[in-house]
Amino acid sequence: MTVRTRFAPSPTGRLHVGNARTALVAWLHARKAGGAFVLRLDDTDAPPEAEAHAEAIFRDLAWLGLDHDRFERQSARVDRHGEAIDRLKAAGRLYPCYETPEELELERRARLSRGLPPIYDRAALDLTEHDRARLEAEGRAPHWRFRLDDAPIEWTDRVRGPVRFAAADLSDPVVVRADGRPLYHLGSVVDDIDLAITDVVRGEDHVANTAAHIQMFQALGAEPPAFAHLPLLVDADGKALSKRLGSLSLEALRDEQGIEPEALVALLARLGTADPVEPIADRQVLIEGFAFERFSRAAPRFDPAELARLNARILHEMPFAVAEHRLADLGLGDVDAAFWAAVRPNLEVLADAADWWRVAKGPVTPAIEEPDFLAEAAEALPAEPFDGETWGAWTAAVKQATGRKGKTLFLPLRRALTGRDRGPELAALLPLIGRERARRRLLGETA
Repeated sequence: MTVRTRFAPSPTGRLHVGNARTALVAWLHARKAGGAFVLRLDDTDAPPEAEAHAEAIFRDLAWLGLDHDRFERQSARVDRHGEAIDRLKAAGRLYPCYETPEELELERRARLSRGLPPIYDRAALDLTEHDRARLEAEGRAPHWRFRLDDAPIEWTDRVRGPVRFAAADLSDPVVVRADGRPLYHLGSVVDDIDLAITDVVRGEDHVANTAAHIQMFQALGAEPPAFAHLPLLVDADGKALSKRLGSLSLEALRDEQGIEPEALVALLARLGTADPVEPIADRQVLIEGFAFERFSRAAPRFDPAELARLNARILHEMPFAVAEHRLADLGLGDVDAAFWAAVRPNLEVLADAADWWRVAKGPVTPAIEEPDFLAEAAEALPAEPFDGETWGAWTAAVKQATGRKGKTLFLPLRRALTGRDRGPELAALLPLIGRERARRRLLGETA
């Protein structure tokens, strides 16, 4: 059977790192198996701004490089959901309920006060035809619940291992609203059947949902897919990320923090596994190394500081051919491989390259503390052309003429040439600055 995974976000907000990890793991599994990755928008209950959110989802997944083989909108499949609803009603697996949200909340609290699990008590199953007619005459439209069988629900999870639920410990899930629209549970199961999904990757907060879904698959005459429930991400202190998802949206990471997609993918692909997190930009390496067996059940820690360090390492190893068009987008002019080789070891985000371009091409206000020494150094500047050997030859001459060495030689030169205390190797930077610009800076002129 061809492996088919899916990522099914709701267009109700921006994708965050938790969503990205789920999508990435599903994508890696599909690509490792030579299968298909399906993108499905679960948009049957979408807000007015849903289309803007959908466009952002497309943009985020494209940025991550997670291409899909098929795209579906759940809202285009309401007829199929309706057919499934009718079929389950006819089989007696759906039953009408008339409680209001307030009544359900009171019942939940009452059960908790008696030390009982806060699950639905199936009171609606005791209603007679007369009772239902009376409630509907009062203006109450029923919502519909899926009646779970009493048999144990078991499956072998790709991450959690053997999982077992007693159906009596679960509430019969509401699957159809009072207005007739299907809720997440039923729509998801029907779509997974019709799209021939073989593997479902989701967060461990959906484990109880999966137990109910398995019976829905069976009630509709379908074999349930395999399931992989990933532990939810926590922060560096072990706390759930849910309070911080705004700053960890893909949009914020990309547009505000300058994170490279390769850095985020490299981190998320191995987070929660025993494999080392490394600056791997080649997706094929990650695909070939993927296996569900490598994931631990422990909650993995997502540390933005680790992501920042990995981002810098990705940039430090990025070839000029990859960076060239990105540098052009920064408006840096005629950037060449020599500039990239000079500055990339000092980058934390790509936008830092613009700062070093200004250092190379000016104007820079030099930091002048010893004008006499710097004037003497300016006199010793060799003729052009400058190359990778110029810095060593020039500083050797200045050392010979002044007797200076070490920090007392190099730091004043760096401050005058760049206006900074640290940065790229001056052996690589000096040819970019050029003789005339270097001379003027040494003499205290902005250039």
